[in-house]
Amino acid sequence: MTVREAAQRVGRDVKAIHSDMTALFNAGVLVRTRRGRPNFPYDAVKVGSCCGPRS
Repeated sequence: MTVREAAQRVGRDVKAIHSDMTALFNAGVLVRTRRGRPNFPYDAVKVGSCCGPRS
């Protein structure tokens, strides 16, 4: 899927999708295949957060 196709599917701007993908590549969440295509090499992602008083 191209960045343009991804943007159309989720109803977002191509530049925004490109920015998001760049951040995901930099974080190691996405990797490139041998052909240079984006790949998500995981079965799932667990996201956690916590909230508390600021010091």
